[in-house]
Amino acid sequence: MSRTRWLYVLSTLLLFSAAPLETMARIKLTTLPVRERVAIQLDHAQIALVEEERIVPLVKGVNQVDFSWANTRIDPDTLVLRILPSSIEPVLNAKVLSVSYPPNENTLVWSVAADASGAARVRISYVLGGLSKDFNYRAVADRDEATLDLAQYLRVHNDANEAYDIAEFRAGVGKPFDKSLGLNETKEVQLSRFASVPIRKTYTCDPVAFGYLDRAQDKLNVPMHYVIKNAGSMLGQEPLPAGKARIFQDDGQGGTAFLGEDHGKFTPPDDELELYLGLARDISVRRTIDRNERQRIAGNLYRYDVTLKYEIENFKDTPAILDIAESVRQIRDQVRGGVDRDPEWQLGDGTLRNPDLEKSDADKLLFHVELPPRAADGQAQKQTHTLRLTLNNEW
Repeated sequence: MSRTRWLYVLSTLLLFSAAPLETMARIKLTTLPVRERVAIQLDHAQIALVEEERIVPLVKGVNQVDFSWANTRIDPDTLVLRILPSSIEPVLNAKVLSVSYPPNENTLVWSVAADASGAARVRISYVLGGLSKDFNYRAVADRDEATLDLAQYLRVHNDANEAYDIAEFRAGVGKPFDKSLGLNETKEVQLSRFASVPIRKTYTCDPVAFGYLDRAQDKLNVPMHYVIKNAGSMLGQEPLPAGKARIFQDDGQGGTAFLGEDHGKFTPPDDELELYLGLARDISVRRTIDRNERQRIAGNLYRYDVTLKYEIENFKDTPAILDIAESVRQIRDQVRGGVDRDPEWQLGDGTLRNPDLEKSDADKLLFHVELPPRAADGQAQKQTHTLRLTLNNEW
């Protein structure tokens, strides 16, 4: 042992004069001892919290416990050592006295005092970068599109330059699972499976969110979605993390037909997840401004009476419900130009006068329109609906 180390040991022993003179132990955790348990929490999007438990041999007096992280993505400022309670007799009492960072080394040294020689179980925790994760889903709808089976998967990629022979992973949702994870390795596991989840198929036209299929003819896009509510006996216990979803449908012949792919948003309990299926080709919606009248109230203060007309055709053999969404601000901007203030408005006596109160607000209006199936001769039953708005106090 070097002279400096001897001086350090002697000065330490003077502080602990009640303890007998013994050589200070230095345990290097990079080689000895092995990990007894590893738990990795992946709640955060960019970093992971790692907890390692090891059995460390201690001698009576002060021990130095080294921890090295060379070439790994451990955040040294987050390293914590805890002495865990022991149930083995005789009980060894130990505590962490101090922590130091030797210069020019990727090493941390804890000074640990023990009242006797023996083995202590310690837990080392740290934040680790380079463990990336993403969620993805596989949804299979039944033939009548009333329910679907939803499988949730987690994919973990290890770019942290640290290998784990076996570790307990916690993703923040789903049950914990044990897996090994090598250097630059990617693992995927199924976290959860939800059977017979009720769904609602929607058809929506929204000129702001989804735009026009043919602007010259004023025809709107009509996207289709499966809507899943994160509630009920199967779902609703945990949020559904954002992730890619591949959507299939039972083809009635023992297989599945691929319907599309979407990126589902983060969905907390009691909220709804929408999965995009593509554009409907059998529902046509033509949206026009049927009326735009301006009336002066006083000075340069005006009122606008606006009527939107929707000509709707359903070429499906089954009835459907069309959701019509409008932004009052966008309507005001369309009829008189953009203005940087909130519009004052009220609904008029058009056929669309009862918006969905739960999904409408001061700007957005949502209406539900029932569409009958096409006739026996294949002809669509055309419907015409109007939305009348009065825009007050415009200048």
